Amino acid sequence: MDYRERTEQVLDRALQLPEAGSRRLVEAMRYSALGGGKRLRPTLVYVSGVALGASLEQLDDPAAAVELIHVYSLVHDDLPAMDDDDLRRGRPSCHRAFDEATAILAGDALQALAFECLAGRGALGNDEAQRRLAMTRLLAQGIGTVGMAGGQAIDLEAVGHSLDLTALQNMHRRKTGALIETSVLMGAVAAGVFAGPQYEALREYGAAIGLAFQIQDDILDVTGTTASIGKIAGADAAHAKPTYTSLMGLEGARAAAAAQHARALSALAPLGSAGAELASLASFVIGRAH
Repeated sequence: MDYRERTEQVLDRALQLPEAGSRRLVEAMRYSALGGGKRLRPTLVYVSGVALGASLEQLDDPAAAVELIHVYSLVHDDLPAMDDDDLRRGRPSCHRAFDEATAILAGDALQALAFECLAGRGALGNDEAQRRLAMTRLLAQGIGTVGMAGGQAIDLEAVGHSLDLTALQNMHRRKTGALIETSVLMGAVAAGVFAGPQYEALREYGAAIGLAFQIQDDILDVTGTTASIGKIAGADAAHAKPTYTSLMGLEGARAAAAAQHARALSALAPLGSAGAELASLASFVIGRAH
């Protein structure tokens, strides 16, 4: 199954928005969301959900929701008031292609659309309503003060300062890891798994690959090129941001990523053969070049 292609189709449908007040706003949303990206987070929703017996149709809305949230976060992160990045996915970032005000509104609208997708359409049965409510709570927690927004705030406050390993892990776990972990757990909830050994196994797996993903990002900021990673290489060092590579060196960061990869694979044991595709995704996270 090509989950990237399916995600693109689901996002395209969600972003039709015929009654939007501004076509320029919709254009900015579609520009930011369509035609690029690894689609790791929606793929994690699909793969974890399928592993536990969910249908693709049950997973489409949560997959769209996590990717819309991810895109909103990138649009806002790129703004001059945040990371001030001019390039995203190999082309001008949203505020450069449009303008800062439109980029702010596009991010706001993408976040709202994510929760609209999760809410569902039409009347819902009790079981479906329970699953969607649980996924909404997971997503809200994953992107709020205990998750992505909290991590980004730590990141901004840490510029020009040193962090020890514990503080750096806390920042990465929130800023990047929380939404990745949430994506894995939303797949489980869509399959009707709210607790138990499989749920906890997926929570541990998601936490491990979430941290591994950000460590690999730190590595690629040092070893990658602007052309290969689709954003300005060396930006972390230029902005004096604390990273795994600045704290531990390149080889230390690689060892840390490998340790989280091993942790992720170990966590999948309760899923047996159903976890094979998740294991492949864990390998992709630390082996990727962009």
